[in-house]
Amino acid sequence: MTPPKSFAPFRTPGYSGYWLTGLAANFGWHIQLVGASWAMTTLGGTPQLVALVQTSVALPIMLFSLPSGAIADALGRRTTVIWAQAFTLVVSTILAVLAFMGMLTPWLLLVFTFLIGSGKALNNPGWQTRVSEIVAKDTLPQAIALNSVGFNITRSVGPAIGGVIVATVGAFAAFFVNAISNLGVLLVALRWEKMNAADRLPPEPVGSAMVAGLRYVIMSPGILLVMLRGTVFNFAAISVMALLPLVARDLLDGGPQVYGILLGAFGVGAIVSAFAASGLRAKMSLEAVVRAGFAVFAVAAALMAVSRSMPLTLFASALAGSSWLVTMSTFNTTVQLSAPRWVLSRCQSIYMTVAFGGNAFGSLFWGYVAGDLGVAAALYVSAAVLIVGIGVGFVFALRELDTYGLDPHRPWTPPQISLDMLPKSGPVITTIRYRIREQDVPRFLGLMAERRRHRFRDGARRWVLSRDMQDPEVWVERYKTATWIETQRHNQRRTVAGARVAEELRELHREGGRPEVHYELARQPVVPGDHAPIGHVDH
Repeated sequence: MTPPKSFAPFRTPGYSGYWLTGLAANFGWHIQLVGASWAMTTLGGTPQLVALVQTSVALPIMLFSLPSGAIADALGRRTTVIWAQAFTLVVSTILAVLAFMGMLTPWLLLVFTFLIGSGKALNNPGWQTRVSEIVAKDTLPQAIALNSVGFNITRSVGPAIGGVIVATVGAFAAFFVNAISNLGVLLVALRWEKMNAADRLPPEPVGSAMVAGLRYVIMSPGILLVMLRGTVFNFAAISVMALLPLVARDLLDGGPQVYGILLGAFGVGAIVSAFAASGLRAKMSLEAVVRAGFAVFAVAAALMAVSRSMPLTLFASALAGSSWLVTMSTFNTTVQLSAPRWVLSRCQSIYMTVAFGGNAFGSLFWGYVAGDLGVAAALYVSAAVLIVGIGVGFVFALRELDTYGLDPHRPWTPPQISLDMLPKSGPVITTIRYRIREQDVPRFLGLMAERRRHRFRDGARRWVLSRDMQDPEVWVERYKTATWIETQRHNQRRTVAGARVAEELRELHREGGRPEVHYELARQPVVPGDHAPIGHVDH
C-alpha cells in the first residue's frame, strides 16, 4: 500500500536517519527547557525572571542566526553543525554539573541557557536547510511538516518526562539528558559528505556573506512579507509558552508535572494538526492558512486566560499547539521555497532572527505584563494583538509561490580574459548592449525593471540603463561588482527566473544572437609623479 502523501519523505534515503536524530536531540532540548523553567521557579524567580528563560533561549537565535547562516552557506552545513553541537555538548555538561553541586543562581541559569541557545543558533540554519538537500522539492513541504511533527512529539512527551525527572531527581538530571542528546547529531553530522570544493568558488568572507544575504532578502518582497507576519505572530503567540509555568502554578495551583502535561498537550495538538497541514494548503490560499492560524491561537490564549480547570486549559493548550504548528511550518516552508540554494541558509537564518526576535521581546513583554496585571490579563492582551495581526494580513497579504523560478540556471562560462586578473582585481564594470525597436521599448523597460531587481539581489552595484542619444535604438545596461571573484559569484547566482528574463530580452534584441557583453576593469588615471607603472592592474 502506498504511504499517505504526508509520509512521502520517508521514502527518500537518508531522511529517516536525519529525522530520528533530530527527534532525539529535541527530546533533550525540551527536557532541558522544563528543567530550566522549573529551576527558575524553585530559585525564587519573579514572573519576569521566569519569562526571561524563554527570552534567554530566543535572544541568541535572534542575535547569531544571520552569522550562522552565512557560515553555513560559506563553509558548509556539516562544519557548522559539528562545531555547534560540540559547543552545546560542553556547555550543557557544565550546566548540569553546576546544578548538581547546588551552585546555580537565577542569573547564572539565564547565562547558561543563553549559551545553549547560542549553540542552537549556530546549529539551526545548517541543520534545518539540510533537509532541502535530502528530499525533492515537491516533497519539501511534507518534510518540513514532518520535522515539525518530530519537534512536537518531543514537545508533547519530552516535557512530561522532564517534569518527572525534575520532580524525582532534580533539574541537574534534565541538563545531563540534554548534554547526552547532542551526541547523536554530532555523530550523524560527522558522517555527512564533505563539501566538494572543486566546483565552487572560494567561500565568501562572513561579513560580505551576511551583507549578501541581507541584500537578497531586502530585494525579495515575498520573503519580507513572511518575516513581517512571522514577527507579529511570534511576538504575540509566545505569551502562551512564556507564561505556561505560571499558568500551571498560579491559575491551576499545580507543580512541574502539571506544567509538563500542559506542554505535552501543546505538542499533541501540533502533531494532530501537522497531518492536516498539507490538506489545508491544498484547499486554502497561503494567506488564508496564516489568518486562520492567528485566529485560532487568539481563541486558545483567551480560553487559557479564563480557565481554572485542568481539562479546559489542556484543550486550550492543544488548540494553541495546533495553530502554532500550522502557522510556523507555513512560514518556514514559504521561506525555504522562496530562496535559491546559494543563499538559502542565510534567508532561513534572517527569518529566524526576526521570528525569534519577536519571541525574545514578546517573552520579556508578556512577563512584565503578567507581573503588573496578572497572568490572565497578559493572555487576554496577547489574544487582542493576534486579532490585530489578522488585520495586518489585509494590507500585507502573503503571495503564492513560484518555486521553479528559483532553481539554479546552467553554470556560467567565464569569458576569455587577456589581463592578468586575480580574485581581488576590481572593480569590474559589466556592460550589455541591446538594439531595441521603438515599439518594443515599453516591454523592454518592464523587463529591465525586473532585471534590475535581480542584478541588485545577486550582488551588483550602481546599476544603470542608458539610451544612445545619436542612435536611439541602442540601449546599454551597465553595473559594477567590487572584484573579479564577485563578478563570477554574481553570474553563478542566476536562477531560472533570471534566465527567463534574459531570454525575453534576447528576443527583443534586433541584431540576432546574444547582446554584446563586455567586462571592463575600472582604472584610476596615473597622476604625474606617481610611481605606479602604466601597465599596473588594480588588485
